[in-house]
Amino acid sequence: MELIRQLGFLRLGGDAAKREVDDDRVLHLFRNRAELKKAHSALQDEVQRLKDRVKQQEGATARVQEMLQGLEARLGQTETAYPALVFYQLRELWSLGRSLLTQFVAELAAQQEERERRAFLADHNRQLFARRQAIETNLHAAENSAAAARAAVAQLEQELRQLQAFWHYFRRRALRHRLQAANLQSLLCVQDLETARGARDQLEGEPPPEFGGLSIDARRAINMAAIAYAQVLSDRLSRTRLMDLAREAAGRREPPRDEYGDRARCEATMVELVRARTLLQQRSALSQEIKQRAERLRELAKYRSAAETAPTAESLAAADGSKVLIDDLWEIYRVLLR
Repeated sequence: MELIRQLGFLRLGGDAAKREVDDDRVLHLFRNRAELKKAHSALQDEVQRLKDRVKQQEGATARVQEMLQGLEARLGQTETAYPALVFYQLRELWSLGRSLLTQFVAELAAQQEERERRAFLADHNRQLFARRQAIETNLHAAENSAAAARAAVAQLEQELRQLQAFWHYFRRRALRHRLQAANLQSLLCVQDLETARGARDQLEGEPPPEFGGLSIDARRAINMAAIAYAQVLSDRLSRTRLMDLAREAAGRREPPRDEYGDRARCEATMVELVRARTLLQQRSALSQEIKQRAERLRELAKYRSAAETAPTAESLAAADGSKVLIDDLWEIYRVLLR
């Protein structure tokens, strides 16, 4: 009977263990199912987002195709082809002015950044040299002090070994006190030496500093030069009748129908455009003119805060710099450094 009971207990225990394993499997399946549902929902959201983007892109592509078809139709007819050519050449003229300004600012920024980087590294090297000199001086002094302390301990130990007679008892006691103080002083000197060596190792292990970029004063000076250059370009283009036409064309996406006249007038305008491009690209005496205008602007410029790099338009009114900023000629605010 006892054996039967034991066998029954084992069988029942085995069934319980099996049920526990099955419960764990079921729980694991439910967890996997919940994670799969969550992942499936996320994928559905991603698919819907991509479908929306495709629809938006299809709409944009359709609009571009419509514009191209309209442009092809206009270029296919003489009475509308020439105004379209004038329109896009006016836009190109305006883009030329902006590209000249952008290139000018980029060149100035690169040159000034290189100068400030060299000055920054030179100043860092001077400071590093001064720190290294001070650390080496402290290290040399610590080494001398440690050597002198060790020599003093050795001298006292030698004297103590020589005083072995019983009548040297009091001298030995006094000498042991001196030796104890000398050992303490030697330990302090060794600590100072380790500290000096640690300072030297820390200095050698310091990473080189990173250059923080152009200073505010440099960015302000470059912006003043950019505004002065924009004034020069504006003055040059104002000698023609194309200034307002180019600015209006830059703000449109499609060419107007009948604002540039007939074929003869359009051809005359395109001849003016060729001259205007040449006028904008002239480099003779450009640097001196920009320098003079920029100096005048710097005398008048005011800023809303110490961190601002673009001056207020009102402060430049006396030097006609406000027109460049107020009208955002050549999209100057996108060109200026922040």
